[in-house]
Amino acid sequence: MENELGHEIAEALGILLRRTTRAQLHKRLTEGMGEGLDEVTYPVLSALARTGPRSAADLAPEVGIDRSGVTRRASRLEAAGLVRREADPNDRRANLLVLTDQGERTTAELRRRLAAHITAALSSWPPGEAEAFAHHLRRFTVEGPFA
Repeated sequence: MENELGHEIAEALGILLRRTTRAQLHKRLTEGMGEGLDEVTYPVLSALARTGPRSAADLAPEVGIDRSGVTRRASRLEAAGLVRREADPNDRRANLLVLTDQGERTTAELRRRLAAHITAALSSWPPGEAEAFAHHLRRFTVEGPFA
C-alpha cells in the first residue's frame, strides 16, 4: 500500500516537473506581459526574484540551464528593462544580474497571476481540502525527499 502511494506521488511529481508542463504554465502566466518576457525568460526572472542578485553562473543551477543560456535570456530581459547588470562587488571580473524596479513590479504581477491561477484550479475542491493540501505540500517540501 505505502509503495503504491509512493509511486502515485512520484508519477504526479513527474508531471509537475516536466519541462513542457512548466513551459505551458509559464506561457499562460506571461501572456500579454510585454516584449522579452515569455515562457523561455520567465524562469530567469522568477529565479532572480527568489534569490536576489546573482551572476549568470550562480543562477544557472537554480534555473536548470547552463550559464550561456542564462546570459542569453538575461539579455532579453535587460532589453525589456526588467533586469540590469551590475559589477559584482566581490569579484570585479563578474557581473550580477539584478531586477530593475520594473522587473520587481513585473515579478509581483506574475506571482499574483500564479496565485490566482492556483486558486482558480482549487476552487471546486471541497471546503478544507485545498488548505490541507497546501499544508501537506509545504511539509513535503520541507521534510520530504527534496529537503
